[in-house]
Amino acid sequence: MNFRESIKRYILLSLLTLALIGCGSPAIISTPIESIDNIPLKITPLTSQELKTWGAGDLIKDTIPGMSVDRAYKEILKNKKGQTVIVGVIDSGTDIEHEDLKNVIWTNSGEIPGNNKDDDNNGYIDDIHGWNFLGDAENENLEYTRIIKKLGSKFEGKNISSINPEDTEDYQLYIEAKAKHAEEFQEASARKEQYEQIYEQTKGSHEKVTKLLGKEDYTLEELKQAYPKEPEMQQHVGLLMQMYGFLEPGESIPDFLKNIKEGITHFTEQLDYNLNLDFDGRAKVGDDVEDITDITYGNANVMGPDPKKKGIKHGTHVAGTIAAERNNGIGMDGIAKNVKIMAIRAVPNGDEYDKDIALAIRYAVDNGAKVINTSFGKYFSTHPEWVYDAIKYAAEKDVLIVNAAGNESEDLDKTAVYPNDQTSNTSEIADNFITVGALNYEYGSGLVANFSNYGKSNVDVFAPGVKIWATTPNNSYEFMQGTSMATPSVAGIAALIRSYYPKLKASQVKDIIINSGISTKSRVMVGGDLSEAKVFNELSKSGKMVNLYNALILAGKTSKS
Repeated sequence: MNFRESIKRYILLSLLTLALIGCGSPAIISTPIESIDNIPLKITPLTSQELKTWGAGDLIKDTIPGMSVDRAYKEILKNKKGQTVIVGVIDSGTDIEHEDLKNVIWTNSGEIPGNNKDDDNNGYIDDIHGWNFLGDAENENLEYTRIIKKLGSKFEGKNISSINPEDTEDYQLYIEAKAKHAEEFQEASARKEQYEQIYEQTKGSHEKVTKLLGKEDYTLEELKQAYPKEPEMQQHVGLLMQMYGFLEPGESIPDFLKNIKEGITHFTEQLDYNLNLDFDGRAKVGDDVEDITDITYGNANVMGPDPKKKGIKHGTHVAGTIAAERNNGIGMDGIAKNVKIMAIRAVPNGDEYDKDIALAIRYAVDNGAKVINTSFGKYFSTHPEWVYDAIKYAAEKDVLIVNAAGNESEDLDKTAVYPNDQTSNTSEIADNFITVGALNYEYGSGLVANFSNYGKSNVDVFAPGVKIWATTPNNSYEFMQGTSMATPSVAGIAALIRSYYPKLKASQVKDIIINSGISTKSRVMVGGDLSEAKVFNELSKSGKMVNLYNALILAGKTSKS
């Protein structure tokens, strides 16, 4: 049955009834693990409040493909107490002063603040809330840009027949990097120009219509009722009415202009830093990036060098999605309570270094994290073995890593992304690594985010990742999207399981999250393209969407057994 047919044929689901562990516990009605194909589509647009909380919604109760978070707290976790769990957030940095995060930030009890000593002898001086492996660096090349710079003097102007046989692998890597760089440079240049044109045209029309209507935050209906007589004004109104077709529910033209301006900034930074062969972002750090034993670099400033905190927006949003303080009457609620966020800065504006990521994972493990969130990735890697070793080290120490699948609509069974837990679709290197794809809030053919990577072998599960409302620097909140946002949703669930069922191992938590999800056999768009529709349960190893309600029930049964 496809999704459209399910609107016409509303069939009530047979609900599974499971009892909470413990004498006298109320019956728990579980979202069916097997399938949700009979649930009707939600045909009304989400309200602005529903958009801000949709990831916590329940598919059975309101047909929003969330993770049943609110339901789990009300029906399963009510009156229960859990243990504190440390979650390492390896990212761009975290605003540890944020109103909704300051009370959930990890503090290293073995370190004395500001005495410039390594009191706990962990190798890092004054690491009170985590560590900054980037020091004062902010912008960085992409990995293939660095490969061209590294190998250019050796291979520039040569062909395969003129190199030594032992250099064949490096030469092939160089050629692939050059081709990718040329492609991305051309696209970034074209996109920047296109966005600038759209911005200027829309801004000009917006200014004219603002003057006409006497306000800048007008609605589509107000535009339709404007009826200007002048042909020029008619063109301005017509353009803005077209732009409304690109907006999400609740967005306005000022929101559209802000998004376009952010796009211009993105492509400008790509050209100035990420793709610039003359730019060296690592110079400020001062370490040897080719030496994994050189670890005495960076500093304890997990918010980075920018006093305005612009560069730590991504990491702050990730941290808030996981564990923004719940029920404090401000901002938003993170997925998990009983969490302390360990802030680890290792992801610049560009591609992360394998060395930084490997050391960041080890830092989190050695300092008590039981879950690590890695919302980043790249398609070239010069030292993947360092990261593989760190993942294995985390597995040995019973630490779960939750990782983003990526945002290029790629099949990861055909295109490798780093970090990962397997090479060439072979067996996994460890049992503690979950890769997460992104869901849209539309339960239907658009269920999978149009940007999300997927893969029957290399992606484990899907979770909410479109228009996620969470913390951003300086006590602000914004919608952001990507598999980067889906990943902390799963990390939050993992932290909750480890909080309430602390005897479960990392590998068991992974299995619980994967096996307790809900699925559908219906076809969904991949890359937002109807011609590329695929069966949802074939897009990941589990074929499922993460569901906290089910996960807690399964965790309880597993823990008891």
